[in-house]
Amino acid sequence: MGVFKNIFTWWEGATFGTYMGRLGTDHVGSDALGTGYYLGKMGPGGVRRRMAIYSGNNDASRISPEWTAWLRHMIDDVPDNALPQTRAWEKPALPNLTGTREAYRPAGSLEAGGRRAAATGDYEAWSPE
Repeated sequence: MGVFKNIFTWWEGATFGTYMGRLGTDHVGSDALGTGYYLGKMGPGGVRRRMAIYSGNNDASRISPEWTAWLRHMIDDVPDNALPQTRAWEKPALPNLTGTREAYRPAGSLEAGGRRAAATGDYEAWSPE
């Protein structure tokens, strides 16, 4: 089942076609989550293509801001060489938390109880008579 799963599904990692497209690429690094980053063949304009192969579910929010800058050609070299060291006050990047218990729920949302503070100022709610 594993071979057929990789041929026909894309949401749980790279497909067979992605692995075939990775032939002839150079591995340039990995991040803390295990995502691999590759330099591919020359594309339009003489620029080498850059790609990421996820380890696990395909979710772009799992790519750190440093590697996103590299993928989008905002920096020329890999983040370890091109960017300064992280500062002590910087927090690690979080994946997309939508649909999880840790998702943001503002005051007044149904998941947070459905009650919000009364509006301030001269606002009066309209009610039909």
